[in-house]
Amino acid sequence: MILKTDCKHFPGNKPCIPSKTEGKKCDDCNYYDPVDFKILIIKLDATGDVLRTTSILPALKREYPKSHITWLTKKNAKELFNNNPFVDELIFFEENDIVPRLMVEKFDILIHPDASVVSASLASIVNAEIKKGFLLDAKGKVIPVNDDAVEWLEMGAFDDLKKRNQKTYQDIIHNIAGLKYQKDEIQLKLNQKEIDIKNDFYSKHNLKRFKYFVGLNTGAGTRWQYKQWQIEGYIELIEKLSANKEIGILIYGGPDEVDRNKILKNRFPHLIDTGTNNSLRQFFSLLDLCDVLVTSDTMALHAATALKKKIVCLFGPTSHTEIEDYERIEKVIPGLDCLICYKPKCDFEITCMGSISSEMVYEKVMRSINQLNESK
Repeated sequence: MILKTDCKHFPGNKPCIPSKTEGKKCDDCNYYDPVDFKILIIKLDATGDVLRTTSILPALKREYPKSHITWLTKKNAKELFNNNPFVDELIFFEENDIVPRLMVEKFDILIHPDASVVSASLASIVNAEIKKGFLLDAKGKVIPVNDDAVEWLEMGAFDDLKKRNQKTYQDIIHNIAGLKYQKDEIQLKLNQKEIDIKNDFYSKHNLKRFKYFVGLNTGAGTRWQYKQWQIEGYIELIEKLSANKEIGILIYGGPDEVDRNKILKNRFPHLIDTGTNNSLRQFFSLLDLCDVLVTSDTMALHAATALKKKIVCLFGPTSHTEIEDYERIEKVIPGLDCLICYKPKCDFEITCMGSISSEMVYEKVMRSINQLNESK
Protein backbone atom coordinates (compact mmCIF):
# COMPACT_ATOMS: atom_id res chain seq x y z
CA MET A 1 0.00 0.00 0.00
CA ILE A 2 1.43 3.39 -0.96
CA LEU A 3 -0.78 5.23 1.56
CA LYS A 4 0.81 6.41 4.79
CA THR A 5 -2.27 6.54 6.95
CA ASP A 6 -0.34 7.80 9.98
CA CYS A 7 0.33 11.17 8.30
CA LYS A 8 -1.31 14.23 9.88
CA HIS A 9 -2.47 15.39 6.43
CA PHE A 10 -4.34 12.17 5.58
CA PRO A 11 -8.13 12.81 5.95
CA GLY A 12 -9.18 9.22 5.33
CA ASN A 13 -11.97 9.67 2.79
CA LYS A 14 -10.57 12.11 0.23
CA PRO A 15 -7.26 13.37 -1.17
CA CYS A 16 -5.11 15.33 1.23
CA ILE A 17 -4.22 18.92 0.34
CA PRO A 18 -0.70 18.12 -0.99
CA SER A 19 -2.20 15.40 -3.18
CA LYS A 20 -5.02 17.61 -4.43
CA THR A 21 -2.94 20.70 -5.11
CA GLU A 22 0.43 19.23 -6.11
CA GLY A 23 -0.34 15.66 -7.13
CA LYS A 24 1.76 14.21 -4.32
CA LYS A 25 1.85 10.48 -3.57
CA CYS A 26 2.73 9.14 -0.13
CA ASP A 27 5.79 7.18 -1.26
CA ASP A 28 7.54 10.39 -2.35
CA CYS A 29 6.04 13.27 -0.37
CA ASN A 30 8.04 15.92 1.45
CA TYR A 31 4.94 16.87 3.46
CA TYR A 32 4.79 13.51 5.23
CA ASP A 33 4.42 14.16 8.96
CA PRO A 34 3.60 11.09 11.06
CA VAL A 35 1.37 11.49 14.09
CA ASP A 36 3.25 9.97 17.01
CA PHE A 37 1.73 11.69 20.05
CA LYS A 38 -1.95 12.61 20.17
CA ILE A 39 -3.64 15.05 22.55
CA LEU A 40 -7.40 15.57 22.84
CA ILE A 41 -8.86 18.69 24.46
CA ILE A 42 -12.57 18.70 25.26
CA LYS A 43 -14.03 22.17 25.82
CA LEU A 44 -17.55 22.66 24.51
CA ASP A 45 -18.94 25.97 25.74
CA ALA A 46 -19.44 28.85 26.17
CA THR A 47 -17.64 30.49 23.26
CA GLY A 48 -15.84 32.96 25.50
CA ASP A 49 -14.62 30.17 27.76
CA VAL A 50 -13.54 28.12 24.75
CA LEU A 51 -11.57 31.10 23.47
CA ARG A 52 -9.75 31.78 26.73
CA THR A 53 -8.96 28.08 27.13
CA THR A 54 -6.80 28.35 23.99
CA SER A 55 -4.20 29.96 26.27
CA ILE A 56 -3.01 26.44 27.20
CA LEU A 57 -1.94 25.66 23.63
CA PRO A 58 1.52 27.29 23.68
CA ALA A 59 2.41 25.45 26.90
CA LEU A 60 1.21 22.17 25.39
CA LYS A 61 3.44 22.65 22.37
CA ARG A 62 6.40 23.52 24.58
CA GLU A 63 5.87 20.36 26.61
CA TYR A 64 4.99 18.14 23.63
CA PRO A 65 6.50 19.82 20.53
CA LYS A 66 5.74 16.91 18.17
CA SER A 67 2.17 16.43 19.35
CA HIS A 68 -0.97 16.33 17.22
CA ILE A 69 -3.73 18.32 18.97
CA THR A 70 -7.42 17.57 18.42
CA TRP A 71 -10.04 19.86 19.99
CA LEU A 72 -13.63 18.73 20.57
CA THR A 73 -16.06 21.63 20.80
CA LYS A 74 -19.44 22.82 19.49
CA LYS A 75 -19.99 24.13 15.99
CA ASN A 76 -20.73 27.65 17.22
CA ALA A 77 -17.09 27.85 18.35
CA LYS A 78 -15.62 26.73 15.01
CA GLU A 79 -14.58 30.21 13.86
CA LEU A 80 -12.56 30.75 17.03
CA PHE A 81 -9.95 28.38 15.63
CA ASN A 82 -9.47 30.04 12.24
CA ASN A 83 -5.76 30.73 11.68
CA ASN A 84 -4.84 28.84 14.85
CA PRO A 85 -1.47 27.15 14.23
CA PHE A 86 -1.62 24.92 17.31
CA VAL A 87 -4.79 22.90 16.67
CA ASP A 88 -4.41 20.19 14.03
CA GLU A 89 -8.01 19.00 13.97
CA LEU A 90 -11.40 20.21 15.15
CA ILE A 91 -14.18 17.74 15.88
CA PHE A 92 -17.70 18.68 16.88
CA PHE A 93 -20.13 17.64 19.58
CA GLU A 94 -23.05 17.75 17.14
CA GLU A 95 -21.61 15.18 14.70
CA ASN A 96 -23.52 11.87 14.61
CA ASP A 97 -20.36 9.79 14.76
CA ILE A 98 -18.67 11.57 17.68
CA VAL A 99 -19.38 8.88 20.31
CA PRO A 100 -18.18 5.85 18.30
CA ARG A 101 -15.17 7.83 17.13
CA LEU A 102 -14.15 8.71 20.69
CA MET A 103 -14.51 5.06 21.69
CA VAL A 104 -12.22 3.85 18.89
CA GLU A 105 -9.58 6.54 18.42
CA LYS A 106 -6.61 6.35 20.78
CA PHE A 107 -4.99 9.39 22.42
CA ASP A 108 -1.92 9.75 24.58
CA ILE A 109 -3.38 12.56 26.71
CA LEU A 110 -6.92 13.79 27.30
CA ILE A 111 -7.42 17.26 28.81
CA HIS A 112 -10.95 18.03 29.95
CA PRO A 113 -10.98 21.11 32.25
CA ASP A 114 -14.76 21.52 32.50
CA ALA A 115 -16.86 20.15 35.38
CA SER A 116 -19.82 19.55 33.06
CA VAL A 117 -21.89 16.37 33.07
CA VAL A 118 -22.30 16.44 29.28
CA SER A 119 -18.63 16.81 28.37
CA ALA A 120 -17.48 14.64 31.30
CA SER A 121 -19.53 11.76 29.90
CA LEU A 122 -17.62 12.10 26.63
CA ALA A 123 -14.28 12.34 28.42
CA SER A 124 -15.10 9.10 30.25
CA ILE A 125 -15.37 7.05 27.06
CA VAL A 126 -12.20 8.44 25.47
CA ASN A 127 -9.44 5.90 24.97
CA ALA A 128 -6.44 7.80 26.43
CA GLU A 129 -3.32 6.71 28.29
CA ILE A 130 -3.45 9.76 30.59
CA LYS A 131 -6.52 11.77 31.51
CA LYS A 132 -6.50 15.22 33.12
CA GLY A 133 -9.50 17.08 34.47
CA PHE A 134 -12.96 15.61 34.93
CA LEU A 135 -14.86 12.41 34.15
CA LEU A 136 -18.31 11.00 34.90
CA ASP A 137 -18.56 8.15 37.37
CA ALA A 138 -20.98 5.20 37.34
CA LYS A 139 -23.50 7.21 39.38
CA GLY A 140 -23.58 9.99 36.80
CA LYS A 141 -21.56 12.41 38.93
CA VAL A 142 -18.64 14.57 37.79
CA ILE A 143 -15.40 13.54 39.49
CA PRO A 144 -11.83 14.89 39.30
CA VAL A 145 -9.26 12.62 37.67
CA ASN A 146 -6.15 14.27 39.11
CA ASP A 147 -5.46 16.17 42.33
CA ASP A 148 -5.02 19.48 40.50
CA ALA A 149 -8.65 19.27 39.31
CA VAL A 150 -10.09 18.97 42.83
CA GLU A 151 -9.71 22.68 43.61
CA TRP A 152 -11.68 23.77 40.52
CA LEU A 153 -14.48 21.29 41.22
CA GLU A 154 -14.79 22.45 44.83
CA MET A 155 -14.85 26.10 43.77
CA GLY A 156 -17.84 25.30 41.60
CA ALA A 157 -19.59 23.60 44.51
CA PHE A 158 -18.89 26.08 47.33
CA ASP A 159 -19.48 29.81 46.92
CA ASP A 160 -17.09 30.77 49.72
CA LEU A 161 -14.20 28.98 47.99
CA LYS A 162 -15.05 30.70 44.70
CA LYS A 163 -14.99 34.10 46.40
CA ARG A 164 -11.69 33.44 48.20
CA ASN A 165 -9.92 32.20 45.10
CA GLN A 166 -6.99 34.35 43.95
CA LYS A 167 -5.90 32.29 40.94
CA THR A 168 -6.69 33.19 37.36
CA TYR A 169 -8.59 30.82 35.09
CA GLN A 170 -5.48 30.42 32.98
CA ASP A 171 -3.40 29.43 36.01
CA ILE A 172 -6.06 26.95 37.12
CA ILE A 173 -6.44 25.17 33.77
CA HIS A 174 -2.69 24.95 33.29
CA ASN A 175 -2.48 23.24 36.69
CA ILE A 176 -5.28 20.85 35.73
CA ALA A 177 -3.43 20.00 32.51
CA GLY A 178 -0.12 19.55 34.35
CA LEU A 179 1.50 22.44 32.49
CA LYS A 180 3.75 25.26 33.65
CA TYR A 181 1.92 28.58 33.33
CA GLN A 182 3.98 31.36 31.72
CA LYS A 183 1.15 33.83 31.12
CA ASP A 184 0.70 32.70 27.54
CA GLU A 185 -1.85 34.70 25.59
CA ILE A 186 -5.32 33.69 24.45
CA GLN A 187 -4.95 32.57 20.84
CA LEU A 188 -6.72 34.69 18.22
CA LYS A 189 -5.15 35.84 14.97
CA LEU A 190 -6.74 37.82 12.16
CA ASN A 191 -5.94 36.92 8.56
CA GLN A 192 -5.42 39.50 5.82
CA LYS A 193 -9.06 39.41 4.70
CA GLU A 194 -10.15 40.17 8.25
CA ILE A 195 -7.62 42.99 8.56
CA ASP A 196 -9.03 44.38 5.31
CA ILE A 197 -12.53 44.40 6.87
CA LYS A 198 -11.17 46.57 9.67
CA ASN A 199 -9.31 48.89 7.30
CA ASP A 200 -12.31 49.25 4.97
CA PHE A 201 -14.52 50.23 7.92
CA TYR A 202 -11.87 52.74 9.02
CA SER A 203 -11.82 54.36 5.58
CA LYS A 204 -15.60 54.26 5.05
CA HIS A 205 -16.25 56.13 8.29
CA ASN A 206 -13.32 58.54 7.88
CA LEU A 207 -11.88 57.49 11.22
CA LYS A 208 -8.53 59.17 10.58
CA ARG A 209 -10.07 62.27 12.17
CA PHE A 210 -9.63 60.66 15.60
CA LYS A 211 -6.45 59.97 17.56
CA TYR A 212 -7.89 57.30 19.87
CA PHE A 213 -10.80 54.89 19.76
CA VAL A 214 -12.81 53.76 22.76
CA GLY A 215 -15.09 50.79 22.16
CA LEU A 216 -18.22 50.19 24.22
CA ASN A 217 -19.39 46.58 24.25
CA THR A 218 -22.84 47.28 25.63
CA GLY A 219 -24.20 43.78 26.25
CA ALA A 220 -23.34 40.72 28.27
CA GLY A 221 -25.42 37.89 26.88
CA THR A 222 -28.54 36.56 28.56
CA ARG A 223 -27.23 34.07 31.12
CA TRP A 224 -26.43 36.54 33.90
CA GLN A 225 -28.63 39.62 33.83
CA TYR A 226 -26.38 41.65 36.11
CA LYS A 227 -23.18 41.21 34.14
CA GLN A 228 -24.64 44.00 32.00
CA TRP A 229 -24.04 47.64 32.97
CA GLN A 230 -27.12 49.83 33.01
CA ILE A 231 -27.71 51.96 29.92
CA GLU A 232 -27.71 55.13 32.04
CA GLY A 233 -24.07 54.42 32.85
CA TYR A 234 -23.19 54.22 29.17
CA ILE A 235 -25.07 57.47 28.47
CA GLU A 236 -23.12 59.33 31.17
CA LEU A 237 -19.83 57.79 30.03
CA ILE A 238 -20.46 58.81 26.42
CA GLU A 239 -21.21 62.37 27.53
CA LYS A 240 -17.86 62.52 29.32
CA LEU A 241 -15.86 60.94 26.49
CA SER A 242 -17.52 63.12 23.85
CA ALA A 243 -15.96 66.23 25.38
CA ASN A 244 -12.62 65.04 23.98
CA LYS A 245 -12.74 65.48 20.21
CA GLU A 246 -9.67 63.29 19.72
CA ILE A 247 -11.62 60.24 20.89
CA GLY A 248 -13.81 58.27 18.51
CA ILE A 249 -16.46 56.18 20.28
CA LEU A 250 -17.35 52.81 18.76
CA ILE A 251 -20.33 50.76 19.93
CA TYR A 252 -20.33 46.97 19.73
CA GLY A 253 -22.93 44.29 20.30
CA GLY A 254 -24.83 41.35 18.91
CA PRO A 255 -28.51 40.60 18.23
CA ASP A 256 -29.35 41.00 21.95
CA GLU A 257 -28.01 44.57 21.89
CA VAL A 258 -30.01 45.91 18.92
CA ASP A 259 -32.38 47.97 21.09
CA ARG A 260 -29.68 49.19 23.50
CA ASN A 261 -27.40 50.35 20.74
CA LYS A 262 -30.26 52.00 18.86
CA ILE A 263 -31.10 54.06 21.95
CA LEU A 264 -27.47 55.15 22.29
CA LYS A 265 -27.08 55.94 18.59
CA ASN A 266 -30.31 57.97 18.50
CA ARG A 267 -29.17 60.00 21.49
CA PHE A 268 -25.59 60.41 20.26
CA PRO A 269 -25.56 60.44 16.44
CA HIS A 270 -21.77 60.85 16.39
CA LEU A 271 -21.27 57.32 17.77
CA ILE A 272 -19.64 54.92 15.33
CA ASP A 273 -21.92 51.88 15.17
CA THR A 274 -20.08 48.67 14.23
CA GLY A 275 -23.37 46.77 13.84
CA THR A 276 -25.11 43.96 15.70
CA ASN A 277 -25.32 41.33 12.96
CA ASN A 278 -21.66 40.57 12.34
CA SER A 279 -20.23 37.09 12.09
CA LEU A 280 -17.85 36.12 14.87
CA ARG A 281 -14.80 36.84 12.72
CA GLN A 282 -16.24 40.16 11.49
CA PHE A 283 -16.82 41.11 15.11
CA PHE A 284 -13.18 40.32 15.89
CA SER A 285 -12.03 42.39 12.90
CA LEU A 286 -14.01 45.44 14.02
CA LEU A 287 -13.01 44.93 17.64
CA ASP A 288 -9.42 45.39 16.50
CA LEU A 289 -10.23 49.04 15.67
CA CYS A 290 -10.45 50.18 19.27
CA ASP A 291 -7.54 51.19 21.49
CA VAL A 292 -9.54 50.76 24.70
CA LEU A 293 -12.59 48.53 25.15
CA VAL A 294 -15.17 49.00 27.90
CA THR A 295 -16.92 45.70 28.54
CA SER A 296 -18.23 43.39 31.20
CA ASP A 297 -17.11 39.78 31.64
CA THR A 298 -18.07 38.51 28.17
CA MET A 299 -16.64 36.85 25.10
CA ALA A 300 -15.64 40.34 23.89
CA LEU A 301 -13.38 40.62 26.94
CA HIS A 302 -11.47 37.48 25.96
CA ALA A 303 -11.31 38.45 22.28
CA ALA A 304 -10.01 41.94 23.05
CA THR A 305 -7.49 40.42 25.45
CA ALA A 306 -6.27 38.13 22.68
CA LEU A 307 -6.03 41.15 20.35
CA LYS A 308 -3.87 42.84 23.02
CA LYS A 309 -6.20 45.78 23.56
CA LYS A 310 -6.36 47.98 26.63
CA ILE A 311 -9.55 46.99 28.46
CA VAL A 312 -11.72 48.47 31.18
CA CYS A 313 -13.76 45.56 32.51
CA LEU A 314 -16.80 45.89 34.78
CA PHE A 315 -17.31 43.09 37.27
CA GLY A 316 -20.29 42.06 39.37
CA PRO A 317 -21.66 38.51 39.67
CA THR A 318 -18.61 36.81 38.13
CA SER A 319 -15.07 36.47 39.46
CA HIS A 320 -12.65 39.30 38.76
CA THR A 321 -9.71 37.34 40.19
CA GLU A 322 -10.09 34.61 37.56
CA ILE A 323 -9.44 37.13 34.76
CA GLU A 324 -5.78 37.28 33.80
CA ASP A 325 -5.07 40.97 33.21
CA TYR A 326 -1.83 40.59 31.20
CA GLU A 327 -1.05 44.11 32.54
CA ARG A 328 -3.57 45.52 30.05
CA ILE A 329 -6.89 45.20 31.87
CA GLU A 330 -8.25 47.79 34.32
CA LYS A 331 -10.83 46.14 36.56
CA VAL A 332 -13.84 48.08 37.90
CA ILE A 333 -14.98 46.30 41.05
CA PRO A 334 -17.82 47.71 43.18
CA GLY A 335 -17.37 47.57 46.94
CA LEU A 336 -20.13 45.10 47.80
CA ASP A 337 -19.88 41.91 49.86
CA CYS A 338 -22.20 39.99 47.54
CA LEU A 339 -19.86 40.03 44.52
CA ILE A 340 -19.05 36.77 42.72
CA CYS A 341 -22.52 35.38 43.47
CA TYR A 342 -23.01 33.87 39.97
CA LYS A 343 -26.75 34.44 40.33
CA PRO A 344 -28.74 34.84 37.10
CA LYS A 345 -30.88 37.51 38.79
CA CYS A 346 -30.23 39.83 41.73
CA ASP A 347 -32.10 39.65 45.05
CA PHE A 348 -31.01 43.10 46.27
CA GLU A 349 -32.28 46.61 45.65
CA ILE A 350 -28.73 47.92 45.27
CA THR A 351 -27.05 45.83 42.59
CA CYS A 352 -23.35 45.34 41.90
CA MET A 353 -23.44 46.73 38.37
CA GLY A 354 -25.75 49.53 39.48
CA SER A 355 -23.06 50.55 41.97
CA ILE A 356 -20.55 51.25 39.20
CA SER A 357 -20.57 54.96 38.38
CA SER A 358 -19.68 56.48 35.03
CA GLU A 359 -16.90 58.42 36.76
CA MET A 360 -15.27 55.17 37.94
CA VAL A 361 -15.25 53.86 34.38
CA TYR A 362 -14.22 57.17 32.81
CA GLU A 363 -11.18 57.51 35.09
CA LYS A 364 -9.92 54.07 34.09
CA VAL A 365 -10.55 54.72 30.39
CA MET A 366 -8.52 57.92 30.54
CA ARG A 367 -5.77 56.19 32.51
CA SER A 368 -5.56 53.58 29.75
CA ILE A 369 -5.39 56.29 27.08
CA ASN A 370 -2.65 58.09 29.01
CA GLN A 371 -0.70 54.83 29.17
CA LEU A 372 -0.99 54.56 25.39
CA ASN A 373 0.35 58.10 25.13
CA GLU A 374 3.31 57.27 27.33
CA SER A 375 4.17 54.17 25.33
CA LYS A 376 4.41 56.07 22.03
